[in-house]
Amino acid sequence: MIQTVATSRAKPTDTAIRPTSPIQERALALLSLMVLILALFFGSAARASAHDISDFWGSYAGSVEVINSDGGTDLRDLSVVLTRTSKGFVVQWSTVTEKGDGRRKEKTYTVEFIQSDRTGIYSAAMQRNVFGHEVQQDPMKGQPYVWARLSHETLTVFSMFIHENGDYEMQQYDRSLTPEGLSLIFTAHINGRPVRQIEAELLRQ
Repeated sequence: MIQTVATSRAKPTDTAIRPTSPIQERALALLSLMVLILALFFGSAARASAHDISDFWGSYAGSVEVINSDGGTDLRDLSVVLTRTSKGFVVQWSTVTEKGDGRRKEKTYTVEFIQSDRTGIYSAAMQRNVFGHEVQQDPMKGQPYVWARLSHETLTVFSMFIHENGDYEMQQYDRSLTPEGLSLIFTAHINGRPVRQIEAELLRQ
């Protein structure tokens, strides 16, 4: 047996919906103004904290001094370029290491990302299959498995490697928007243990 409960609705009175004095009128007007100001403030804050991937387009560069395991230091020049493609975007970053003896070592990486089925998550299209479609590389063959995530003002690129002995390595590049450019935090973990962290400020070029 289904039990029904009857409810009654109170009829509004004039005093419930209309101020009864000039003081109440001013109080209601002030309250409405405060509500409007708060709505505008929180609306602006929400828009400021939620960035679109297009906010990252551009070129950035900077340098950082890295401490080696032997206690010595190397100067590294860092640069990154983010550009749009028809299906997503490309991240190209370079590292130039200047040794104390004058030697220079340069590494450059380029990864194309395409939108996945999940909002804010992008898969890497680092090679094409026999049908010409972009696919991920195979970490079981020593290739990096790469993806990206956009969260508020930070674009993160993850890379996972499986070493010959079965150890796994995770590299993470957090690039956060700043008024001057990007704040970079690079971390590397092997089997979940942190082995390196580098922080640098990159200026928009």
